[in-house]
Amino acid sequence: MAPPAARRARRRPRGALAAGARAEDWWWERLAPSGSGCHLLQADSMLLVLPGPGPARVHKRAAAAKPEAGSGSQPELRPGPDPGWGDRIPLEVLVQIFGLVVAADGPMPFLGRAARVCRRWHEAASQPVLWHTVTLSPPLGGRPAKSGAKAEKKLLASLEWLMPNRFSQLQRMTLIHWKSQVHPVLKLVSESCPRLTFLKLSDCHGVTADTLVMVAQACPQLHSLDLQHSTVESAAVVSFLEEAGPRMRKLWLTYSSQTTGILGALLGSCCPQLQVLEVGTGLSPNTTPLQLPVEALQKGCPQLQPSGRGAPGPGFPSLEELCLASSTSNFVSNEVLGRLLHGSPSLRLLDLRGCARVTPAGLCNLPCQELEQLHLGLYGMSDRLTLAKEGSPLLTQKWHRTLWELDLSGQGFSEKDLEQALAAFSGAPGGSHPALRSLNLRGTQVTVSTVSSVISSCPGLVYLNLESCRRLPRGLKRVYRGQEGVQWCLEQLLTSVPSPS
Repeated sequence: MAPPAARRARRRPRGALAAGARAEDWWWERLAPSGSGCHLLQADSMLLVLPGPGPARVHKRAAAAKPEAGSGSQPELRPGPDPGWGDRIPLEVLVQIFGLVVAADGPMPFLGRAARVCRRWHEAASQPVLWHTVTLSPPLGGRPAKSGAKAEKKLLASLEWLMPNRFSQLQRMTLIHWKSQVHPVLKLVSESCPRLTFLKLSDCHGVTADTLVMVAQACPQLHSLDLQHSTVESAAVVSFLEEAGPRMRKLWLTYSSQTTGILGALLGSCCPQLQVLEVGTGLSPNTTPLQLPVEALQKGCPQLQPSGRGAPGPGFPSLEELCLASSTSNFVSNEVLGRLLHGSPSLRLLDLRGCARVTPAGLCNLPCQELEQLHLGLYGMSDRLTLAKEGSPLLTQKWHRTLWELDLSGQGFSEKDLEQALAAFSGAPGGSHPALRSLNLRGTQVTVSTVSSVISSCPGLVYLNLESCRRLPRGLKRVYRGQEGVQWCLEQLLTSVPSPS
């Protein structure tokens, strides 16, 4: 069916196709309830309603072809207008359906396309409750600066209408690649989005202190700010924290020579409710290491969910996850880890990938008793380091009851040491099964008997990495996913010859 040249009236008969449709953009989905007698096929901005197996409709041409018996003339049939199922769905239900799509894929471009289907869909797509999360990026990325500025101004003109009419309940906003119009956009936000809670500026320029303070004053619920990879003066961030600091919970920054000034404000207790602080290195790592006064930061931000020489600091009692992973060898040691975690009994996740200086003895001294995820993998650096040959049983003996993910890839523990460590999962108290679901042994000295034993003892195991394990037979050194895959591995191990390849 060819699409009509222009949009028809509000109520199109069945089989009508919305204007502006593109045949190559079809995606098919059956939305009509069972027994409704129609199927809805939607793509981009087109809507096609086809009659289903329900009661057949009488058309003029069909009636003309089959005149009634005993009748000398064909009666003219005038079927009344059929609004289609789109108009029969209550507005509240339609908004709920749209809300599910928005929750999965975001409001754009779906709401913009849905608004062009019919008046009822336009009304539903216009509900501000659906526009709670928005990402705005001007087109023509990578083009000359003059073209980029024109694109930003064009989008800004659209936002002057969208902000007051659609974004009144906006909660999360992300601006990407804005070079010259950041202040006008945030001025619109401050005028129309009083419920804003999260603001992210990625690769944005021209962010001034006046701009950030304006947003902080106009959005009293704003508690999360992400400025990573954007050009922002430290004075502007400090001014923002002085205004919104008491309610700030999350802050993301990119490390630079000006980061010290921002940390100074945090150490002065301007953000007592701060729970997340992330300082990234950016695309070009800085040669000057970040000097982080841990104990002073613990005092200034006691709620941080990431003690030292002399009297230990208060620690992070609410900390549940800590990630110090690095793709290269770093300087995290047992002492550093102890200073960070000496007051964190609730830790659940510890990611120390690349931290080759941390030993099992240092980990065993941590106060957390219910660690669930432990990542100690060394990727691509084992050949350049002198690794510990023993100590892994200390880890499993302490956390075998609670660990459900363990990563020992690249570690240098001996065969016997790994055998003793993994044997801890076979002695679950009370006959209960261990919680272990994911085990990464890539590049270790693990043997056939040790792997077979841990698989037999952990029926919940759904991920097992045995790549580059030299003590295993050829053909079995790979990744196994799902219970069926892991059990197949066990069968192959039990029937294999336990000799090194």
